[in-house]
Amino acid sequence: MTGRLPLSPVLAQNPVIAVLRASHASEYAPVLDALVAGGVRSIELTLTTQGVLDELAGLRTRFSDVAEIGVGTVTTVEEAERAIDAGAEYLVTPVTYPEIVEHAVQRGIAIYPGGLTPTELHTGWRLGATAVKLFPASAVGPSYIGQLRGPFPDLAVIPSGGVAIDTAPDWIEAGAVAVSLGGPLIGDAFKGGDLGLLRARAHRVSRLVAEAVALRASRR
Repeated sequence: MTGRLPLSPVLAQNPVIAVLRASHASEYAPVLDALVAGGVRSIELTLTTQGVLDELAGLRTRFSDVAEIGVGTVTTVEEAERAIDAGAEYLVTPVTYPEIVEHAVQRGIAIYPGGLTPTELHTGWRLGATAVKLFPASAVGPSYIGQLRGPFPDLAVIPSGGVAIDTAPDWIEAGAVAVSLGGPLIGDAFKGGDLGLLRARAHRVSRLVAEAVALRASRR
C-alpha cells in the first residue's frame, strides 16, 4: 500500500459532502452554484446520473477555485478508471470492492469505500482509503462510530444514507470526520425547487457542522 491520502483541505475546512443525483448532469451547474454559495464545497456526482463523465471536465473548470468534485456510485475498476481520467478529485463506492480501493490508491486519488460491518469498513481502511463511508448510516446511528473506535481507534468514518441536516452535528460529535447528505440537503432542487432555499439549507448544515467540530475540539 502506498501512503494514505489525507482529507482534502476543502473537506477539512467544511466537512460536508453533497451527493447529487439528477436525470442528466447538464442540470448540475445551478445546484452547485447554490451549494457553494451556502458553504458546501465538496460535491459528489453519482454515476447513476446520465452524462456525468461527459460534463465533469466543464464543471471542474467552472468550479475549480471554489469546490472539489468527486464521482460516486463507482462499482467497477473500469468506472473508477474512467472517472479518474475524466477529472474526478475523489471516488466514492456504495460497497467495499478491494480492487477498486487498490486501484484508486495506486492512482493517487482519495477514495471513500462504502461499508456497514466492521469487517467491510476496516477492509477499506486497511487497503488505504482516505476515509470509509458508513452506509446506510441510518441503520446504526451515531453511537456506532464510538463502538468502531474501540478496536479501530484511527478509523476515519463518513456517514452517508439517512443523515439529515439536524442530525449531521450528532455524527460529527460522535467522531465522524465528515458527513454526506443527499436528499435532505438537495431537496427538490432538481425538480424546479427554490435554489435560494437550497442555499439556505447548505448554509445551515455548514454552520451546524462547524459548531459541532468546535464543540468536539473543546472536549479534547
